Amino acid sequence: MAGTDRSATRRRRGTALVAAHTLWFWLLVPPASAVADGRVRPALPAAVGLVVFALLYLALVAVPVAALAVPTVLRHLGLALFTLLGLGLAAAYAGGPGGWSILLMYVAAAGAGALARPAWSFGWVGGAIAAVLVIGASRGAPAGDTAQTALVTMLAGAMTLAFTRMAQLVEELGRTQRELARTAVREERLRFARDLHDLLGHTLSLVVVKAEVVRRLVPTDPRRAAVEAADIERIGRTALTEVREAVTGYRDHGFERELANARAALAAAGIALTVRQSGDPLAAWVDETFGWVLREAVTNVLRHSGASRCEIEVRPDADGWVLTVYDDGVGGRPEPGNGLRGLAERLDRARGTLDLRPAPGGGLRLTARVGRQPSTAVPA
Repeated sequence: MAGTDRSATRRRRGTALVAAHTLWFWLLVPPASAVADGRVRPALPAAVGLVVFALLYLALVAVPVAALAVPTVLRHLGLALFTLLGLGLAAAYAGGPGGWSILLMYVAAAGAGALARPAWSFGWVGGAIAAVLVIGASRGAPAGDTAQTALVTMLAGAMTLAFTRMAQLVEELGRTQRELARTAVREERLRFARDLHDLLGHTLSLVVVKAEVVRRLVPTDPRRAAVEAADIERIGRTALTEVREAVTGYRDHGFERELANARAALAAAGIALTVRQSGDPLAAWVDETFGWVLREAVTNVLRHSGASRCEIEVRPDADGWVLTVYDDGVGGRPEPGNGLRGLAERLDRARGTLDLRPAPGGGLRLTARVGRQPSTAVPA
């Protein structure tokens, strides 16, 4: 619908511009007056040729200006017919009254607007100027009149070239703006989908683990089961808050917060955790990026690994910071799902890398690296 509106607007604007081009016809008043006063012989071919010439000019102008759907071959045939008619009328009557060489000004303008390549348009205008000079000299027209007509032809061609180029640039700018808008919408959808997956995937995995603990504890330790159920309620409320924050764009998924969540989740699942941290505190963009990586890595450990032990290590190296998450679970080569693809995208935007491979002693080892310099596009 928006494209239809834009097309209708362009057509209305083009119609107005075509109508404005009729103002240029005041330069045809001298040759038309000469025909009407009987000073041109034979008069009938001159009159018919002048009318057809004017109509063809309007048609040629209307095609690019009003964005009419006319085949290129037909446009070029029309331009060729228009040019031959203009040259014929100018050559036939340039030596008489009326200043018929001015018709070549319209030839220059029509070609400059109709030809797609700038080099062709410049060549066309130059050819029209040369035709004015040649016809004026061969027909014995006053040198001053010929020079004035050549100057007017050059100015008309230059104005048309400038207007055509400006219209092309405006159209390209409009297309670029529309494409940027579509790209921004796609990026925001991807960001939102990625955030929801990372948020809910981890939280729901934790809820499942807690629910299994409650189910096992109900027959033997109802009081402990009630505590775990209350924890599930707390996790659910936290998830609701995080989803609201993701929707509004205000999220805090720093590494320390995710590390605390990981401790609680892995402890509830009966997985022993070892954490090793060294070096200076993480920079802001590294802290947020590693927070997302740790959330997804722990979620995968809870869901798929069947591990009894997990190790998390954060350390600096020569190029930046390294986060490693190791588990002693089933190992293998996991298929990259939405979560791992989302992590790879986040790290790529932060000029980092993600590596996931089987560990030598069994299980999996996930390694994320981020440089010391912030990216211009910090992960959202």
